[in-house]
Amino acid sequence: MLCVVPALRALRAALPEAHVALVGLPSAEQFTQRFAGYIDEFIAFPGHPLLPEQPVRQGALAPFYLDLCTRRFALALQMHGGDDVCNDIVSGFGAQVMAGFCRGPGVARAHTQLFPYPAVGTESERLLGLMERLGAEPAGADLEFPVSQADEDALAACDAVAGLSPRTYFCIHPGARERDTCWPPPLFAEAGDRIASEFGLQPVLTAANGEADRTAEVAAHMRHAPVIAANALPIGPLAALLRDARLLLCNDGCVSDLAAALRTRSVVVFHQPDIARRAPLDRHAHRCIWDPDGARIQSVLQHARALLDGTAPSRQRCVGMWPYW
Repeated sequence: MLCVVPALRALRAALPEAHVALVGLPSAEQFTQRFAGYIDEFIAFPGHPLLPEQPVRQGALAPFYLDLCTRRFALALQMHGGDDVCNDIVSGFGAQVMAGFCRGPGVARAHTQLFPYPAVGTESERLLGLMERLGAEPAGADLEFPVSQADEDALAACDAVAGLSPRTYFCIHPGARERDTCWPPPLFAEAGDRIASEFGLQPVLTAANGEADRTAEVAAHMRHAPVIAANALPIGPLAALLRDARLLLCNDGCVSDLAAALRTRSVVVFHQPDIARRAPLDRHAHRCIWDPDGARIQSVLQHARALLDGTAPSRQRCVGMWPYW
């Protein structure tokens, strides 16, 4: 969801008085609340048989589409890639005009404008490109994640991380949505021990729901006793924790986007080869290393050292052909 923020920012700048509604999975409601400056309303999507993210709420389908069609939105934006299923879903919203991406040749009809899904660029750049094609000027390509006072208070109340001072620790997030794409826990442990020894930093292990066992496996291999925050922190307090960390070591995944939004330096280990699409824009502050075989721990450590030594500028966006490591 963070990858859509630059596009929403451009939409709001182009149409400051528009009422913007986000249709998404129920879990996206908290995203709407956090980015209330860009989104005015959240509408829960009841699901579709060909989309696996959630079971279909059959009883909610007819009221959902009837409500949207009755409201006659001026514009419906399909921002879920070039999937034909998603285009069919959004075309049923009854908006006066629909725009988005498609696979193959573009589609230009009286009430529909679909552009070929871009083959290059990061996810956020591709979505921002849709706004540019529709006439909205970019309002910055960087991700963002506002941390609220409630997030700060929730972090302060968490016993698992009590006593941590800003900039005295680094975070290791060893999990990911697809477990078979994760860097092995012993390598996270070895890298964490080396970083802790060389820089005198406290290792902190974080995890999403359902990843506590993987975090425990990393901790079992470590010589330096880590602080374990697995399953203890929702995304807001986790963001507050990451913001004050010296470094994040993680797999490719949502936490990598969060670190980029918070301007927290990171070393991101990739298993899949689509680095150009999923990597953060700032390749100085976020080092992306492709290591599907778990053979490049020295490269991971090399770039972690460079970031912690202060040789990498932290708030610079790099453009052009920048190398991956």
